[in-house]
Amino acid sequence: MAKLQITLKKSLIGRSQTQRTTVNALGLRKVNQTVVQNDNEAIRGMVNQVSHLIEVKQIEA
Repeated sequence: MAKLQITLKKSLIGRSQTQRTTVNALGLRKVNQTVVQNDNEAIRGMVNQVSHLIEVKQIEA
């Protein structure tokens, strides 16, 4: 199963509460923090919602 490596690249200062909540739900707390999540529809939806704040790489696991 493929996995996504997600890195927070921009600060959440001045962002809407929904964007902050989405980033927190992805498991990201600090700028340049990286998490690995399963590649599924729910995670893809969250990634699309905050794509301007994060960097995503697909990795094989």
